[in-house]
Amino acid sequence: MPLAFYAPLKPPDHTVPSGDRAMARGLVAALQMGGAQVTIAAQLRSRDAVGEARIQAALIAEADALIPGIIAKGARAEWRAWITYHNYYKAPDLIGPTVARSLGIPYLLVEATRARKRLDGPWDRFARAAEAACDAADVIFYLTEHDGAALRAYAPPAQRLVHLPPFLDRTDLPPQAVGSGSGLLSVAMMRAGAKMASYRLIAQTLAQVPGDWYLEIAGDGPQSAAVAAAMAPFAERVRFLGELDAAGLADAYGRAGALLWPGVDEAFGMTYLEAQAHGLPVIAQDRPGVRDVLFPRDYPAVEDGPRGLAHLVRATLDTPPPSDRIRAHIAANHLLPAAARTLRDGLSHAGVAL
Repeated sequence: MPLAFYAPLKPPDHTVPSGDRAMARGLVAALQMGGAQVTIAAQLRSRDAVGEARIQAALIAEADALIPGIIAKGARAEWRAWITYHNYYKAPDLIGPTVARSLGIPYLLVEATRARKRLDGPWDRFARAAEAACDAADVIFYLTEHDGAALRAYAPPAQRLVHLPPFLDRTDLPPQAVGSGSGLLSVAMMRAGAKMASYRLIAQTLAQVPGDWYLEIAGDGPQSAAVAAAMAPFAERVRFLGELDAAGLADAYGRAGALLWPGVDEAFGMTYLEAQAHGLPVIAQDRPGVRDVLFPRDYPAVEDGPRGLAHLVRATLDTPPPSDRIRAHIAANHLLPAAARTLRDGLSHAGVAL
């Protein structure tokens, strides 16, 4: 079953690792597992990070120039549907709706968001393009209930919305962690904005955690000095691992007792899934998006601040939830087989049988 796939923010074969690239690759793998023959239909990155009309106009012109060739390619390949991953106001799908309409095939979106507050602002033209793509979709797979609520509010009558829980690009679980009961792990890039806010919140939290603990931090980036300064009061209790490859990160998960990451402004966070696949409990705040990927238990509200997180740190290290139950939750809901089933069901709603 030939399908077209497009990721306007970052294509699956991009050279720079990221959660967005990992999710795009996982979607391709899940579609292939379900029986699809997937073609990356376009490489155009439509992202405008700063909100400039000039950039948006240039990208729209570039997309328009590519569309005739993509339509011809799709006709030759007999694509049965077009699937776009991550359509939003900074990187809308400027290609898929036109190609799908020309070829007479269903148009589907994965992780599409509506941001009507961006209309009439610096991203107005792109926000309107993202809205138009959402309106054109026969099926939208949403990853979090937060996104689902916004999509339901403005969905056209015939549109089908399907919940696709975020998932890891693997069919089985990694080895179970056998780490220290006092060991915490944080995994994140060190950059300004939300990541730095989470690091600062970790430092404020650890200052209120009694008893024995230590923290390993896997990650690097332009704010590494600021992160080091925030953790300086804890001296040797905090160890910096730098940026790790897959094997090094697996080792870090394996020796930890829990993952500590508050989740400030996280969409959902693949790190949560990776840690829980190893059986690690997560210490995070109860935030939209984040809560969709966490093993069900009580998490502190944002309003509880560092004190609420500190209480969960101590309680988790003292009495962690059973690792086998955490891993079973991930296996049932957040691996490739579950995603393949959901994608197959969603495609069937659009009249495409894998």
